Amino acid sequence: MKRVMLSTVLLVLLAAPFAWGADRIRIGYSSISGSYIGIWVAHDAGLFAREGLEDQIILIPSGSQLAQVTVAGEVEIGSFNGSSAMAAALKGADIKIIGNTVNKMIFSVYVRPEIKSVEALKGRKLGVTRFGSSTDISARYALRKHNLQPEKEVAILQMGSMSSIMGGLQGGSIEAGVVSPPTLFAVDKLGFKELINITDMNLTFPNPSLIVQGGILRNRPEIVDRFMRAYVRGMHRARTDKELTMKSIARYSKVEDPVFLQKAYDLYIGKVLERAPYIDMTGMQNALDDLAKTVPAAKSAKPEQFIDLRFLDNLEKSGLLKELYR
Repeated sequence: MKRVMLSTVLLVLLAAPFAWGADRIRIGYSSISGSYIGIWVAHDAGLFAREGLEDQIILIPSGSQLAQVTVAGEVEIGSFNGSSAMAAALKGADIKIIGNTVNKMIFSVYVRPEIKSVEALKGRKLGVTRFGSSTDISARYALRKHNLQPEKEVAILQMGSMSSIMGGLQGGSIEAGVVSPPTLFAVDKLGFKELINITDMNLTFPNPSLIVQGGILRNRPEIVDRFMRAYVRGMHRARTDKELTMKSIARYSKVEDPVFLQKAYDLYIGKVLERAPYIDMTGMQNALDDLAKTVPAAKSAKPEQFIDLRFLDNLEKSGLLKELYR
């Protein structure tokens, strides 16, 4: 089934039309989250085209599936949980992290009204998108912080997507779920209650990262440089053109409520997203420490072996950030 799903994704990618005369770039992202505002705005504002790139941004709502597509080189840029990228690299995948769009986990655990305390989660079912995803890592971290054992005391279920977690809460197939903005705001409005604010726990983590396959890094580095330039222009535009940014959030999240959109804008632009996709090495080490629980090779690994910093360095040397934020 996984092979069929991956083949379907690749078929869609290969069939997508591109204009002549520009360099093609496919950018995959793994969830509907404000973490991707820089990519959304850069696309909607034509900033990739400004760099001579014919871009296609593609939602592949599974980090593990997007990791496979990225490893295969079928997208030039894959944006998903940095822990998944490091896990793939430890198994021999030829990929590198070139930046992080967010350096902390932005989630909350929401529960059905009958759950009144964290202790009451014992024996209940908690929904995440996929095992090994950022929702799964965040859920296990939060449970352990509250002295609950994941899977032994709280069952963890794969729901597939953020919208499916919301549906599971509504339908009663799960009593708790890990959600991020703007879905979080919709879940709150439906009457479900925030039990654990993972964002406030300040778990430094590469989520999501920008990942590129080694062959692309070696053979088409100029494409990656131009992507980075368009991305930082997108972040600048997001900060200076609120109307466009709100439209982009609404377009990709399918959320139309102006209150939810305002909250998402304030959170991500005001507190979460940086001007450029800098890498927090503490977060990288945290990801490795988490991986070491299940992947023995992670115990002796160093964050630096998974990173290619030359594109961030080129960005700094170009003077673009100084030009945008002078």
